[in-house]
Amino acid sequence: MKPFVVNNHGRLVFPETFLGELDFSVMDTLEQFTAVIGRDFEAKAPTGTDILERIESGAYPGRFELLRDLGQNLFWVNRYSMTMFDKRPTRWRDVPRSRDDVFLPVLTPWIDGERKVAAVERAYRELPATFDAATEDAVFARLFDVFRHRRHHATELPAVKPTVAEFLATPDACTFVVPSHDPDYPVFSLQDIVDADDAVPELEALSRWAMVLHNQYPWDRERTELRPASEIGDDDFVVAFHPRNREVMAFLDRVRSGRGPLRPARRPAQAHQPVRPYPPVWVRDAFRVQPRIEALAVVRGEYVCDNADVVRNAGFSWSPMSAEEISTKTGIEQRRYTGRDISDIALEAAVAALAHSGRTPDEIGAVLVATCTSNRLIPSLSTWLSGELGMLQTHCSADIIAACAGLPYGLAEAVRQLQEVDRPVLLVCVEKFSDKIGGVRTSRMIFGDGAAALVVAPAPEGERGDVEIVQTYASGPATQVNSIIWPNRDFDNDITVYGPEVKALVARYLAQMLDELGDLPDPDEPGRSLLESIELIVPHQANKTMILQLAAKAGLSADQLYFNIETMGNVSAASIPIALFDAVRDKAITGPTRVFTPGFGAGAVGGYVVLTLDPSIMAPEVVLGAGAGYTAPAPVTPTSSDDVRAAFGS
Repeated sequence: MKPFVVNNHGRLVFPETFLGELDFSVMDTLEQFTAVIGRDFEAKAPTGTDILERIESGAYPGRFELLRDLGQNLFWVNRYSMTMFDKRPTRWRDVPRSRDDVFLPVLTPWIDGERKVAAVERAYRELPATFDAATEDAVFARLFDVFRHRRHHATELPAVKPTVAEFLATPDACTFVVPSHDPDYPVFSLQDIVDADDAVPELEALSRWAMVLHNQYPWDRERTELRPASEIGDDDFVVAFHPRNREVMAFLDRVRSGRGPLRPARRPAQAHQPVRPYPPVWVRDAFRVQPRIEALAVVRGEYVCDNADVVRNAGFSWSPMSAEEISTKTGIEQRRYTGRDISDIALEAAVAALAHSGRTPDEIGAVLVATCTSNRLIPSLSTWLSGELGMLQTHCSADIIAACAGLPYGLAEAVRQLQEVDRPVLLVCVEKFSDKIGGVRTSRMIFGDGAAALVVAPAPEGERGDVEIVQTYASGPATQVNSIIWPNRDFDNDITVYGPEVKALVARYLAQMLDELGDLPDPDEPGRSLLESIELIVPHQANKTMILQLAAKAGLSADQLYFNIETMGNVSAASIPIALFDAVRDKAITGPTRVFTPGFGAGAVGGYVVLTLDPSIMAPEVVLGAGAGYTAPAPVTPTSSDDVRAAFGS
């Protein structure tokens, strides 16, 4: 888990975006590690030569762009040292010669460094300030102090450093040497870095970068030299590299021993169509006990993370993107995060739903939890909830991992459970993504935290239920099945999204869903299709921009779509039920309404429910209190039908 923190200015901070830490317990081989380094530290970072060429060609419009390049370059220079080692200036006479867990970097003098340093200093002085001259000067002072005291080339740095014995056995190998060292050399504490504050989000991010990079060289940089072992005096200080933790040391042992990967590579099988289609299920025809939704309760994360918060936490591996560009790309202005555990918000929602339905725990026959982000495996979140709610026994308490199709999967299973227990089923849809994102920008832009709980009970004998159609799907080409992954070993176990594959599976399922509903008759009005009878479409709130584009291609009527993603972000299994709640709040639903709820996402799962939603089932919203010192930004105005028409250009 990689949780956010709230700093002393009341702002959200994501330490994983600037610390550069990696989880080496998931690294099998040097090739895997260097691939991660290539993506996170090298792909976006310019070399010193790149920066010089951009200066000479006049490519920098202002100081911010130069500062950003300078910061990314310095993270690249430290790509192996900051991810793997603690740097400890040590008197040469005290450096152990034969230990296998103390290393010395071998460094090549930076021959053309003076020219590049001079060019950067000159360019900065000549360029105009981009946002705020005083802040930019402060950031430049820290970054340039590191840059101008670089002593070595960075292009050919090895990932695995030599031990002291290996260094001594290499003629003419040079390493850092400092004639003296102050053990109290000033560095920034983690709290100092977290508390960086600036009115301009882009400059706040750069301020943190500069502090982290300053800390990479906690010694007198101006007096630092590169020397071979033969020129190091007993009282000189060298910079000894010590593995940051036991996982790094174990990784180094694996690499140095030449052991192969622990997990064999596999080639996925070719995907084949099922022998016959899976038809949607008409609930009234297929089941004796008809389902009625008695309550829907929601809990949102108590912290509002707006796009400016994302920008002020920009990672050094990110392409530059403004708050406005995030909104344009995703349709999201804010997402909600919680500092509570996922089980806590699930319980809050469950209690509220039971209270609104008038049901007591001893009446509940089954507890289902739809989630893909639970950190509770034993006991499962559903069984834990059952115990916390005081249920001595249920017929079934089970977690359902169906990601963004959690509501269709959950309701489909709830309907089946009703047939066996003939008593109410509690369905909780809950996600907490905020501590599983790390430094991945695409995920940070999209995902949020929230919970919703529904009480689904048997309708009175002879009366119709609320749920008319249930349909679920799963699987597809392996690229689509693996289009959203958590934990992802290749991204430091963070949740990652591969956009083109996600868009492909959404388009595939949306077309299939619309074809099915177009072929089904409206049971209340023969002569028109069920699709034509839909009064409102509340899709999984994945990415508003993407959904609108696909909806337009599918010929959907714009004013049938409802979105709340602007203020909630993507909360996967909880997104549709929270959006249903907000549709009532925003008067998009004012009376019993036939709603189509398509969901699709991780694992190439998909599904939908056609149901009649009555506003009376909405429980009073559970409002969680934010931490001390935090002031939530003003809420964004939710989507209206006019907004959707405008998005379609009609």
